[in-house]
Amino acid sequence: MMQTMMVRDLAAAVIITMLSVGLSGCDYWPPALQTQIEQLRSDLQTATMEKTQLQNQLGSITKVKDDLQVQVDDLSRVNRDKSSMISSLQHSLAAAQERLAKSAKAAAPKASTAKPSSKVMQKAPAKKKAPAKAIGGR
Repeated sequence: MMQTMMVRDLAAAVIITMLSVGLSGCDYWPPALQTQIEQLRSDLQTATMEKTQLQNQLGSITKVKDDLQVQVDDLSRVNRDKSSMISSLQHSLAAAQERLAKSAKAAAPKASTAKPSSKVMQKAPAKKKAPAKAIGGR
């Protein structure tokens, strides 16, 4: 019986030791594993910095795109306005040309029926005045 108690006590001690080691964890990291972990941390920091830079660039590019879109919208509006103005001016020009053509046709028959005048008035050429001389030599 004593032997069974010793075995039981020994087994209990081993179980308690294993549980305490298992719950506390092992703090030993092999050097190669530590190096890998540090390399991964460094890579993570580098990737995080690059991500931040890319997000900043994306933000500035998005702002520039929005500004350019506003300019494109303004220029499109101006283009539409100018196109409508050109169209209106072309219609006005066509109407004016039609009126001119009609008036030229109407004036042509009247001019052929009118008597040519035999007297032509001539103007006498204007005489040029001599410049006045300055007094006192100035």
